[in-house]
Amino acid sequence: MPKKELQGKKAQPKKRVPAAPLGPTPSSLKVKKSTVFEKRPRNYRIGGDIQPKTDLTRFVKWPQYIRLQRQKRILLQRIKVPPSIAQFQHTCDKTQFTQLARLCKKLAPETKAAKKQRLADMAGKKATETKAPAVIKFGINHVTELVEAKAAKLVIISHDVEPIELVCWLPALCKKKDIPFCIVKSKARLGQLVGQKTCTAACITTVKKEDQKELEVLCESFKAAFNEAKPRWGGGIMGMKSQHIQRRKDMLIERENAKKTGLMA
Repeated sequence: MPKKELQGKKAQPKKRVPAAPLGPTPSSLKVKKSTVFEKRPRNYRIGGDIQPKTDLTRFVKWPQYIRLQRQKRILLQRIKVPPSIAQFQHTCDKTQFTQLARLCKKLAPETKAAKKQRLADMAGKKATETKAPAVIKFGINHVTELVEAKAAKLVIISHDVEPIELVCWLPALCKKKDIPFCIVKSKARLGQLVGQKTCTAACITTVKKEDQKELEVLCESFKAAFNEAKPRWGGGIMGMKSQHIQRRKDMLIERENAKKTGLMA
């Protein structure tokens, strides 16, 4: 074609190819100034980033025994507990328990083999020459007899005995007989000290001369913490919603009382 015809026709614009839907946006093609504060948005779609772990405990159906344990714990916080049962929530602290455990390890009961050997050595000797070693006594019936006879010097009770009626009267008996007592956490820990799986109550009757001072110090601290402690009611702790409702009720009552006093004046 001649040049005149080409000049007469308008130049047609080129067709633009549409951008890919998942292609990079024009803003991301710009020159990045700093990589320190660069945005890195995560994509949690299929094949993208790994989703963070979420706490799904609310959606888990726990076994019945766990639900009962938790319900009982909340119920004990809500209802008012009498002092004879509420006192088992107050246990000895860590330093007191370590001192007590140190003393109890020295008074650990004999094994069957050690007792057999001791009885064999006793044969042919006088009763005054051979004495039974000082050991910790355990068992609720045996401890009760020793407390009633005032032979026990220190009584140890575990806080999680089930049912609690087995030991709830023992602190009152110790107070009556003026024998220091203490409440320790976990009957399994107390059982380790006496060589059993679990133990409800134990007591110390005699110790060696070198351990006498240590026992006296423990008795004094336990007397102040447990024997002389004032009986208090436990429980009565309401939930957050109930606390707010009760607070509003108290505020309304206070306002009404203030109005009445103002009118009376």
